[in-house]
Amino acid sequence: MGVDMRIGVIIGRIGDIDGVSLETEKWIHVLEKMGHEIYVISGRFTDHHADSEKNTLLPMLSFYSPECEWEQKRAFYFPDEDPGELLRHLDHASEVIAIQLFKWIIRNDIEVILVENAGALPCHLSMGMGIKQLVEHTRIPTICHDHDFYWERGDRYRTPHPEVEEIVESTFPIQIPHVRHAVINSFDHEGLMNRFNIDSAIVPNVMDFSKPYALSDSYNSDMPSNLGLDSDDIPLFQVTRIVKRKGIKTAIDLIERLDDKRVKLVVTGSKADDERFGYFRQLMDIIQTKRLEDRVFFGSHRILPRRGKTYGGLKIYSIADAYANARACTYFSTYEGFGNAFLECVAAKKPIFVNNYKPVYWTEIGSKGFKTVMIEDSVLTDEAVNEINNIIHDNSLCKEIGEYNFDIGSRYFSYDVLEYQLERLFSF
Repeated sequence: MGVDMRIGVIIGRIGDIDGVSLETEKWIHVLEKMGHEIYVISGRFTDHHADSEKNTLLPMLSFYSPECEWEQKRAFYFPDEDPGELLRHLDHASEVIAIQLFKWIIRNDIEVILVENAGALPCHLSMGMGIKQLVEHTRIPTICHDHDFYWERGDRYRTPHPEVEEIVESTFPIQIPHVRHAVINSFDHEGLMNRFNIDSAIVPNVMDFSKPYALSDSYNSDMPSNLGLDSDDIPLFQVTRIVKRKGIKTAIDLIERLDDKRVKLVVTGSKADDERFGYFRQLMDIIQTKRLEDRVFFGSHRILPRRGKTYGGLKIYSIADAYANARACTYFSTYEGFGNAFLECVAAKKPIFVNNYKPVYWTEIGSKGFKTVMIEDSVLTDEAVNEINNIIHDNSLCKEIGEYNFDIGSRYFSYDVLEYQLERLFSF
């Protein structure tokens, strides 16, 4: 196959702010620029995707579908003693998905499929099983873009049923000779090779450094006041979901350590991100205990991936608007497969304060030469706090760091880098 291929993308959801959605959109943009036609089938589209004739909604693929939620509960969260009903359901549901995907391929004359993490992480069992059946029976050229794997998630995918364990181990990742795998870091490259003898391409996350990002303008100029900040405040933004591994508690601790009461923290994620484990409630307890209610703000009610209006007619600001209004960003994650928020901050030309998150920060990103304040093991030393304090109170230093990091980011993590990788990956 040469240029101008018809590529079908299979993904659970697209248009959200999770790393898989964001990176998939970047791949689609670059692949279309290369001359390919892209068709997407997903369980969930946001509004800006929903009206495209090249997009197909298949609700069964959604992580919020009744099928998926029931499977996760019976396989991992609240397993029955007898897995028989679950196994029968998985056989049936995966066959239905495989048939629907096959019809989609035929209807759109798709030549290559790109599987976005659905063949890597067992967060939707019947979807992964259905894709595997499809690939086995059609032998259609397939690329799996693997963002993370079950063995990296602690006990999340632990099950008492050997039958389910076998499904997980034989399906995630897909282990079929004609399937190519692309991972986002060298740690996963080594993991696939050591566990399954699968050689994979390393394709880092990227940003479009060729055009301005996160500029201040008339639309976003009133964002701080609409979030409750004063005009002379110094806002630090945590542009992540509210889940425990994002290290938001460390960012709150930083605010407490900084004497200037004008320094405020704005967290963009929603409390719904981790409701099952109550992390948001833990954060609220910490904020109240430290009496930081007037210095920590949550902005999910006004910040979404794209601009718009609430049902009540209020402005919705974009993620880029958040970066535009940040003096600097906190990113004290403990674990990331790569770290989109880091690159977004670099593209926005803002200083960033980062934990040396496992397993990839220093090896894949920090060692490239970025100027950051980096802490180890989530420990805010006096030296780190003082350095952060100096940076956020020096506008010229903030600008100097932002420009320096932007140049490094554009060298290692640009769309040009992605296009070079995709040319090799999609040459069949």
